[in-house]
Amino acid sequence: MAGRSNTPGGNEPGNHGEDYGEEWARGLRLQFEQLLRTKRMHDFQQARSHRSQPRSRPQSPMPRERASSANLRAPASSSGRPSTSYAQDHASPPTPPSYSSLRHLPLMPTAPAPHDQQSHKCRNLFLSLSQTPTKYENPGLLDEALQAIPLDRIYSEAEEESQVLRAQAESMGDGRKPEWGYQDCVIKALLRWFKRSFFTWVNNPPCPVCLSPTVAKGMTQPTPDESACGAMRVELYRCSNPACRAYERFPRYSDVWRLLQTRRGRCGEWANCFSMLCRAVGSRVRWVWNAEDHVWTEIYSELNQRWVHVDACEESWDNPRLYTEGWGKQMSYCIAFSIDGATDVTRRYVRKSEHAAERNKCPEEVMLYIMQEIKNLRRSNLGKDERFRLEKEDSREDRELRGYVVASIAQAVTRMVPGASSSSSSGQRRPGQAGGSSYSSDDQKIPAEQPGRQSGNAEWVAARGENGRRNQQPHDSNPRENRP
Repeated sequence: MAGRSNTPGGNEPGNHGEDYGEEWARGLRLQFEQLLRTKRMHDFQQARSHRSQPRSRPQSPMPRERASSANLRAPASSSGRPSTSYAQDHASPPTPPSYSSLRHLPLMPTAPAPHDQQSHKCRNLFLSLSQTPTKYENPGLLDEALQAIPLDRIYSEAEEESQVLRAQAESMGDGRKPEWGYQDCVIKALLRWFKRSFFTWVNNPPCPVCLSPTVAKGMTQPTPDESACGAMRVELYRCSNPACRAYERFPRYSDVWRLLQTRRGRCGEWANCFSMLCRAVGSRVRWVWNAEDHVWTEIYSELNQRWVHVDACEESWDNPRLYTEGWGKQMSYCIAFSIDGATDVTRRYVRKSEHAAERNKCPEEVMLYIMQEIKNLRRSNLGKDERFRLEKEDSREDRELRGYVVASIAQAVTRMVPGASSSSSSGQRRPGQAGGSSYSSDDQKIPAEQPGRQSGNAEWVAARGENGRRNQQPHDSNPRENRP
């Protein structure tokens, strides 16, 4: 694909790419895993043998137990006298050591246990969801999508915006790069057109006979034609006009080709169709699934070397805290699926503990295993250089996600210091500033600046618990955007 970087390190003078290649890295990882297992077993055996020794003989604490010595010490006598041998022999057993240091060891990907049905159910769910972005690679579908896009308009707007951004960067005189590249501006122009001119939000579909409002009557079975287009669910509505009483079906299509024809739906249809259109114009795309019933898109910015949040329903660009601090939504899992694999990106969208919902679909080590399994499945046919490039990209994103956690902790600590909040906020740098980091841009937005949900009517949004700041005015005055 265009814009992909060359393999780093292998061809540079002085670097031994052949000596430190994929096989060497894999061998080093296996050695580390084996060493970690041996260390854990050794610590466990030492602790067990220590507890089985007679209590009358004082034993010096082991290094790992010394970290939790408060749990190992027997309660001191209130009289201060030394305990007798009888007291030692009949004393109540000490509290088992907590081994708190073991909890901070890195998690190792672990396959679901055979009897763990919940973990297997989670694995099957994610494997099924990982098929969604593979549909975006159909050349015939992408050609048809390009015919539906006004390319001249999109490219013209993108060129104009990219020139403005370049001029702004050059005017600073410090050699900084533009905030966004040309391809990023293409997606921003596509986002505006998709929201305002192409796709339509559906609350209750109008009556097909008299165009009167309809009332929901529940779900019904899909027809064979609807099932063929990926409609596993069909909502049934009845006309509210007493003289009509006609029924209207609303199939929830997942087939992207069909969505190009209907051009209507809710967040599932919006994200699915928009992600495919982003792929059609040449961007790398992720389809992001949230366990709390929302989906959106991420595109890869080649200029900034990171994945960017895009929500077509809200016409939102690079604002990952929109859901938690704007909608007041609590989220547990945010999983990004692409043609190259799957990544748990929850840390990008959930920055504070009060916005985190319980993660109970499977243990975290099983989640790591599932994510790695999907990556291995999607990258099995790639060449060595391409796999190495993607692994470096994964490492860079992991540093970014860990940086969000560090920034969140730093902000929480800073708020505890009187008079430090103003100075710390002024010291943060936006992307493009000298020494600025790539993950500090959206941290500049305070919660009051986060918009409430704009798509969907008020009753539907309130029922989903996403009306955090609904009283704010929509951020765009376009009348089509404000229509539910």
